[in-house]
Amino acid sequence: MNNKVNYTLVGISVLLGLAVMFGFAYWMLKPSSDEAMQKYHIYFDESVFGLNLDAPVKYRGISVGKVISLRINPKNTEQVEVTVDILKSTPIKENTVAKLTAQGITGLTYINLTQGENNAPPLKAKVGEKYPVIKTAPSFFEHFERSLGDVSSQLLATLYKTQQLLNNENQKQVGLLLKRTASIMYKMDRLLDEKTIEHFQSSVNNLDSITAKVNNVIPNIDNFINKSVAWEDKINNSFESIKLTYLHMNNTMNNMAVSFSKAQMGFDKMSHNVNNTMLDSQNVMIDLQNTLEEFNHNPSDIIYKKTELKSAPGER
Repeated sequence: MNNKVNYTLVGISVLLGLAVMFGFAYWMLKPSSDEAMQKYHIYFDESVFGLNLDAPVKYRGISVGKVISLRINPKNTEQVEVTVDILKSTPIKENTVAKLTAQGITGLTYINLTQGENNAPPLKAKVGEKYPVIKTAPSFFEHFERSLGDVSSQLLATLYKTQQLLNNENQKQVGLLLKRTASIMYKMDRLLDEKTIEHFQSSVNNLDSITAKVNNVIPNIDNFINKSVAWEDKINNSFESIKLTYLHMNNTMNNMAVSFSKAQMGFDKMSHNVNNTMLDSQNVMIDLQNTLEEFNHNPSDIIYKKTELKSAPGER
C-alpha cells in the first residue's frame, strides 16, 4: 500500500512540475500589454513548401511574430492564404512586402518582411477584409524557377530552330557554300601572290605621293578661287558699268532719233522749196530759151515788137 502511495505522489509531483514549467514558459513568452499582437493575412502565388505553423516572421532579421494558419485561399485556389501574428510595435507600412526565405540548408522557410518607407502610412484593413493584407514578392527560388523556365523555353526554341535550319536540304546548301568558299579562297590565295602584293604596295605609295601633291596644290586652288571671286566681283561691276553706259547710249540714240526726225522734216521742207525753185528756174530757162529763139528768128522784134509770127497751119 505504501509503494502505491509513493508512485502516486511521484506522479503528482511530476505533473505539478510540468505545469509549473509550462506556466513559466507561457509567462516568459506571453507578450506584455505594450506588445500586443496584430493579425495579418499574406497571399502567396507560389509554393510555400517548407513553411510550417509557428514558423517565424522576421523584420530585418528580428523575430516579430509567427505563422498561425496555413490554407488555400477560398476566393482564389491558385493562392495560399497565410495568417500571421505580428507584434503591434512592428512598423508594418502600406509598402511593406513579405517574401519567403529559406533557413540555410534545413529546408525550412520563414517569412521575411522588407522595410517600408519611413514616411509611408501604416497598413490597415480595407473594406471587406478581416485583417490587413501584406503584399508579397517572389522568393529567390521563384525567381530562379521562372528564370530557369524562361531559359529552358528559349533553349528549346533555339534547338528547334537549329533542327529546322540543319535539315537535309540546308545541309546540302551549306556544303555547297563551303565548297564555293574554299574555291574562292584558293583563287584569292593565287591572286594575292608576292608580285601582286608588291604592285599593290607600289600603288599605295603612288597614291600617297599623289595625295601629297594634291595637298600642295590645294592652297593654290584656294588662292585661285579667291582670285576668281574677286575677278567675278570686278566683272559684275564692269557689267553694271556697261549696263549704265548702254542705258545712256540708248537715251542718246533716242535723242538723236528725235533730232534726225526733226532734221528730216527740215530737209523735206528744204527739198520742197528747192523743187519749187528748180521748177521756177526751169520755167525761167524755158522762157529764156523761147526768147533766144525769137531773137535768133527776128532780133528786131525783141526791141520793137513789130513782127508778128504767123501761125502755122492748124494754129490759131
